[in-house]
Amino acid sequence: MKTKTLKQDKINIITLGCSKNIVDSEVLFSQLKANDFNVEHESKKEDANIIIINTCGFIDNAKQESIDTILRFAEAKQDGKIDKLFVTGCLSQRYKPELEKEIPDVDQYFGTLHLPQLLKTLGADYKHELIGERLLTTPQHFAYLKISEGCDRPCSFCAIPIMRGKHVSKSFEQIETEVKGLVKNGTKEILVIAQDSTFYGLDLYGDRKLAELLSRISDIEGADWIRLHYAYPSQFPMDALDVIRERNNICKYIDIPLQHISDNMLKTMRRGITKKRTLELVDTIRQKVSGIAIRTTLIAGHPGETEKDFEELCEFVETAKLDRVGIFTYSHEEGTHAGTMIDDVPQEVKEERAATIMDIQQGISAAINQQKIGKTFKVLFDRKEDGQFIGRTEFDSPEVDNEVMVDAKNNYVRIGDFADVKITEATDFDLIGTIIK
Repeated sequence: MKTKTLKQDKINIITLGCSKNIVDSEVLFSQLKANDFNVEHESKKEDANIIIINTCGFIDNAKQESIDTILRFAEAKQDGKIDKLFVTGCLSQRYKPELEKEIPDVDQYFGTLHLPQLLKTLGADYKHELIGERLLTTPQHFAYLKISEGCDRPCSFCAIPIMRGKHVSKSFEQIETEVKGLVKNGTKEILVIAQDSTFYGLDLYGDRKLAELLSRISDIEGADWIRLHYAYPSQFPMDALDVIRERNNICKYIDIPLQHISDNMLKTMRRGITKKRTLELVDTIRQKVSGIAIRTTLIAGHPGETEKDFEELCEFVETAKLDRVGIFTYSHEEGTHAGTMIDDVPQEVKEERAATIMDIQQGISAAINQQKIGKTFKVLFDRKEDGQFIGRTEFDSPEVDNEVMVDAKNNYVRIGDFADVKITEATDFDLIGTIIK
């Protein structure tokens, strides 16, 4: 494809799915830029003649969004609006033969680990010297840091090992180099992500090394906030809590997907943990790191979930009073252990159960937020929108958690800067305040 008309080509990368996909798109973006391609990420101009779609294949809704997006651009190609269409990511990794058959207008499909092949097809060289370097698609002041790839966990409902392979950690040195590059370019918040961050280091160093990794990142000047995501509860490395407590630049925040609480469902889901141990873990986290915000995700309607199981889950959400809760309705995935089971909870029941959980959590979130009125928090500001500066406290991750809103008429702050904000009002999921001069 690298011809004398190359300068007329423009590439638009479309990213669907999770933060791990965002990192993959940023790496692709960087490689193409280094090869002097005219490339943008999710451009609204619709002037690109080459489209690359980075797909998600995790659950039904995500898969449908990916398929709809592919079909939309396949139609654009048929209409002559674009010249080339490439698809990569999890959906392509998992369903390549089916996709090639059903949507043949795509020029080529690539899996999650086929970046060099995709670049070669585009006429670009894979530049090894760029390993660890990315052009951010997020605002410059925060960036996702993927510390490993793949997953070794046997969770019944999850197809990630099928799409992403076995767990492979990045080395300390590779991660430190990446963080140093990010902060050099103005990144202040590092969001640590992985399919399972608590497994970090086991394959490379023979032991779980999350605590040491957090310490090393924390030592890097300019890493003002470090935020831990996707910490698997079973065999949780307790020494990581000591580091979170002791380091001022590590946010008092942890994202720990629990999925369920009843012993029946935890066993069916193959989570490797019991209700008793889960409750003890939540208690230990709170004891070791005073004031920590705990975020979790849950699943409603997994095969075998009874009314009794769901009642236990509701009771847990009511009594544990976690700071943040998200919930998915179970999605039947072929190739998974649960995929061999009967999907015996009707969709409407799944949705009712999910709505019930969120109703409970809404009241909890409202009560927690009310307690913040009159207090002052350090806030990192992400954007200006509708006459307001919008940011987050250390207890909130981008996209999924609470936001702090400040009237732009009476307050001023630069996007990407920190400021102290006194909270004056609170809603169920947001805070309103004024900047302390």
